[in-house]
Amino acid sequence: MRQSALKILCNPRTRHIAVVAIDTLCAIVALALAVWLRMNGNVPPEMASGVLWSLPILVGVSMVSFQAAGLYRRTWRYVSTKDLPIIVAAAAASILISTLIVVVSGHGHHLPTSVPVIQWFILVAGLSGVRIARRVELEHRRAKRWRRPSVNDNMPPRRRAIVIGTGDDLDLALRQIESDTTHAFEPVGILDDVSGHLKLRVRGVPVLGSLDALEHAVQQLDAEGRRPACLILAASSERPANQTMMRLVTDAENLGLGVAHLSPRGTSERVASGELNLDFIDMAALLGRTPVSVDIEPIMRFVAHQRVLVTGAGGTIGRELVRQIAAAGPGELILIDACEFNLYSVDQELGENFPHIPRAAVMCSIRQRGAVMAAFAKYRPNLVFHAAALKHVPLVEANPCAGVQTNVLGTRNVADASRKFGVRAMVQVSTDKAVNPVGVMGATKRLGELYCQALDLDGDSCPVAPRFLTVRFGNVLGSSGSLIPLFQRQLSRRVPLSVTHPDIRRYFMTVHEAVQLILQGAAQALTSEARRGRIFVLDMGEPIRVMDIARRMIRLAGLEPDRDVKIDIIGLRPGEKLFEELFDTSERRMPSVIPGILEAEPVAMSLTQLNQAFDQLSKLAAADDTIATRALLAEILQPATNTCVGYGRANRMPVMPALQQASPQPVMSPAMVPQTASAGQQVAA
Repeated sequence: MRQSALKILCNPRTRHIAVVAIDTLCAIVALALAVWLRMNGNVPPEMASGVLWSLPILVGVSMVSFQAAGLYRRTWRYVSTKDLPIIVAAAAASILISTLIVVVSGHGHHLPTSVPVIQWFILVAGLSGVRIARRVELEHRRAKRWRRPSVNDNMPPRRRAIVIGTGDDLDLALRQIESDTTHAFEPVGILDDVSGHLKLRVRGVPVLGSLDALEHAVQQLDAEGRRPACLILAASSERPANQTMMRLVTDAENLGLGVAHLSPRGTSERVASGELNLDFIDMAALLGRTPVSVDIEPIMRFVAHQRVLVTGAGGTIGRELVRQIAAAGPGELILIDACEFNLYSVDQELGENFPHIPRAAVMCSIRQRGAVMAAFAKYRPNLVFHAAALKHVPLVEANPCAGVQTNVLGTRNVADASRKFGVRAMVQVSTDKAVNPVGVMGATKRLGELYCQALDLDGDSCPVAPRFLTVRFGNVLGSSGSLIPLFQRQLSRRVPLSVTHPDIRRYFMTVHEAVQLILQGAAQALTSEARRGRIFVLDMGEPIRVMDIARRMIRLAGLEPDRDVKIDIIGLRPGEKLFEELFDTSERRMPSVIPGILEAEPVAMSLTQLNQAFDQLSKLAAADDTIATRALLAEILQPATNTCVGYGRANRMPVMPALQQASPQPVMSPAMVPQTASAGQQVAA
């Protein structure tokens, strides 16, 4: 019986008859109510008789007028302001024609002259009201279904999304998300160009701020347990084509968010079919590979309830480490940074988004051995993540003593403190520039790797000895001072993009992805009792040409390479080589059970040899003897003529010119130089 009734109601002819009947009833009610209002509720009998006599005329004229005006060629569920002129015209024609007929027939004396005017207002309100009510009811049912999609046990969980846009585009995107029959997305916030809209809601979704507030909005939602998975750009163009959108896309990628925009097919008509047409912007094409998927459960267990210390907490890697560690629920977070503003910023961010987590902000440089020891003695961390470093290749090349003091001696200070105060594990963040280094920055990071490896091996005989793990990866997409922000600044000024060499290649990964792999590698290494002395290398796929990234970023900005924006070749900078590597030629590549992570077993140096060399470096760096410092770096890492075999002449430019200068006297005795070091551990002269 119920199915038969539904079949009758769904019949187009039945629906048309019902619509005509409702409109006709509106016309009848409008006339009766107009007379009643005009007479203040006291309608004389002769006037009531006149109204009854004119009703058949009104009904017939209304049916013809409404049909002629096209009122029945428009669906109620999509009624809009465009329908209002038709309703106004249809109501006016119906009342005007029926009133003229009644007057001409000689029965108009019972109607006051103001009644047709009142009747017209009421009829317009009635015809509009029933249509609006129908749309409201449909949207309410749609929203109810959208909010409760769990009735289908086979339905996958919705992806939380931040919607970006204003005006009609924003409203259309939200309506499409609600009407999507797959219930694929749940809007949890809106970013608007106008920050004054803050604290307002659009279709029940809160406005979280302007476009510049993306990072803060994600952190806020993450702290509430509603971290978004993607951004939806409420624009129907083929692709966002301005500098703001380009920056937004790269920022979103650094936060681990997918980015999509409404397809040109995503018009209001598509809402009827329940189809949500989104085109995802594939940032994997910019990376040159598919981002690695990470299982966060081991990370949560690894960090939960631990007292964690992060050096360089205000930097790009350090800050993302703090965010992801905080999300895993540590017992306490200790933040160390030498930059006051960076330390203040990350401390404030942590307090706003994770106020329940105890924290301490310690402003000191890792060069200050006494201050580092005091911090460890006071807070007694269980886990240490060492992200503090000088990383800009040309700057470190020009300031080798500073590079040694931070990347070599500072790493020794943190590692020695970790050993002295019995941390569970220290994880050092390293770089692919430490492999076959040709400059000071790579050489100093290589020495940091060797020192942590030596400490890790030194504890092999003691089961409870701290672990010293090194995680090595390449360039971080969008990190401060890196390639992507440089290109963004140049594109915003519409000046040529600077590329050092047409064939230069680099490994890239997002900061969110890199930190997840750092944490996962450390967690798996400790839980599986991985062999000591190994280096964990993040699998970054194949290196990508920087020239290709430059061209893709120009196109992402809606411009054409070489026509709208040129690319200038400026030549290799000091300390730079054409191709980066993830493994040294002397390292044994080992199998790993951790997805996205490779393992390397480098040739080790003894702790005694390294400490003797570091003491010499400390004296030379304190005296600001740059020539002797460069020479000693090269001597420790055994320079030879075959350092860069296979990379061509351009890759072994004399980027460390002091290494080619003969030192008057050896700054390091032959006994101090490890005889096992190979060409893979050398600095190119």
